[in-house]
Amino acid sequence: MILTKRINNDDNFSNLKELLKVYFYISDRLLLRLKKNNKILVNGNVANINSALSFNDLVEVLLDFEEDNSNIIPVKMDLNILYEDDALLIVNKPAGIPVHPSMDHFTDSLSNGIRYYFDSINLKKKIRPVNRLDKNTSGIVIFAKNEYIQECLVRQMKAGMFKKKYIAICEGKFEREDGVINAPIGRKENSIIERCVNENGDTAITEYKVLKYDETNNYSIVKCNLKTGRTHQIRVHLSYIRHPILGDTLYGNPSNLIHRQALHSYRVKFIHPISREEVTFIAELPSDMQFLAKVAK
Repeated sequence: MILTKRINNDDNFSNLKELLKVYFYISDRLLLRLKKNNKILVNGNVANINSALSFNDLVEVLLDFEEDNSNIIPVKMDLNILYEDDALLIVNKPAGIPVHPSMDHFTDSLSNGIRYYFDSINLKKKIRPVNRLDKNTSGIVIFAKNEYIQECLVRQMKAGMFKKKYIAICEGKFEREDGVINAPIGRKENSIIERCVNENGDTAITEYKVLKYDETNNYSIVKCNLKTGRTHQIRVHLSYIRHPILGDTLYGNPSNLIHRQALHSYRVKFIHPISREEVTFIAELPSDMQFLAKVAK
């Protein structure tokens, strides 16, 4: 992938470095790598980043260098690819597989399948998931195809420009059809996994809207909009207001209606780092949650 910029009369960059930092938002760390690998060009020639720029100069940043990704074992998987271009790979993750390898899931994580796919298209890049989902949460996971794209999207997340929406199926009937849960979340004492609402925790804000209520089975289908991105945020918040997600055995109760937490990341919206246009991607509900949604109609 190549970043390009043609200098025009309206541009007022003091030098090449300022353009790289201000126009492309390239971090100091990546800038050092690009310099070391001679990947910054002006009019086709390797350039000094302190050099001045002139009208009609063509600046190119080459992001094509190979990276070592041997830390992840390639394993063939059936990937549900929602979108792909030179910058991004967006997949719909099924429930039951983690995003990252671990001691217990060294060869059966989503990252193992992405590594295999990257090998098949001859892409020698590290595996960079931009967002993360719990093992038993389904839905959209975005992989950046290089360090620059990852940095751009992480910056959007920190600025609140990266929008994530979920569908959750929760126990009980909500008193209000919509609301905001603003309750800080921290690690639960003596646990490395479990989180809880804790006044000393990090700010966590979840907006929710009830879509349907199933009186027969006493559950509600709820749309959640994350304003922050804390670990287990939706699961903790919904449990905190006494409407835990169906099947969430960590923060709620097992269910005979579904055999995992009924939570799905169905929609993401962000600014594409290359086109700089707003893009939206949607992943349909998986079959186990579709069944519950149909029952509730």
